[in-house]
Amino acid sequence: MRVRRTLPQRARTLIGAWCFADHYGPDDVSAGGGMDVAPHPHTGLQTVSWLFGGEIEHRDSMGNHTLVRPGELNLMTGGHGISHSEVSTARATILHGVQLWVALPEEHRHTGRDFQHHVPDPVRLDGGEARVFLGSLAGAASPVRTFTPLLGAEITLEPRAAVTLAVDPGFEHGVLVDAGDVRAAGTLLRPAELGYLGAGAGTLTLANEADTAARMLLLGGPPFNERIVMWWNFIGRSHEDIVEAREAWQNASGRFGAVEGYDGDRLPAPALPNATLSPRGNPSR
Repeated sequence: MRVRRTLPQRARTLIGAWCFADHYGPDDVSAGGGMDVAPHPHTGLQTVSWLFGGEIEHRDSMGNHTLVRPGELNLMTGGHGISHSEVSTARATILHGVQLWVALPEEHRHTGRDFQHHVPDPVRLDGGEARVFLGSLAGAASPVRTFTPLLGAEITLEPRAAVTLAVDPGFEHGVLVDAGDVRAAGTLLRPAELGYLGAGAGTLTLANEADTAARMLLLGGPPFNERIVMWWNFIGRSHEDIVEAREAWQNASGRFGAVEGYDGDRLPAPALPNATLSPRGNPSR
């Protein structure tokens, strides 16, 4: 599968507490392949799964066994430790979506395991539609619990349509374009590009400059001022945090629990780099 890592990158580590965004597909997986991610661990984060097309089977060490479908949010909290598997189903001929992570703040990064599912109702915009899966926008609010204020919404715009949205001026925002040529706050973004808008603006104008429909994700949150270490599937604050989590996974400790029902072995952790992992934040301006 083709996967585009849009966050983190050299210029920006976080947008709010959003610390990771993989944008994948659309890929035809009907002839084989697809997604088959064996049980693997997470610490210090929440995973946000959002599909544009296809279907994924989720199993985790809390005993949850559910499907990820387009327009439905699955949010998993792996504070002190959780493990899960992700496998596209036989019905998924096309696979297309995003995998997002949210960094947990220091006071909550060892919180217990949790899983939430939510199907947001579409909200009509002038020339488009929004599905607000986290936070609030355009009069819609998500009931899903997070540990820092966040915004997550899928927005579609009709050909040549434009919309101006009221946004929280305390938030910084990211616009990840999936389809269409979108002008966000004056900057033209093409498919698979991620645009950034710093805190301070109370409105955000999005315009579809294509003759076909546009689709994008709008992500936001107040600046996350903690520095993090992100390696493999772990988020910590120091090299030692990562070493400890890796050893616990390799030793099959109870920290991450066990995933039942997956047909195969769990993923081994890769070797640590031959250097000390250093915390990172956004570059100072």
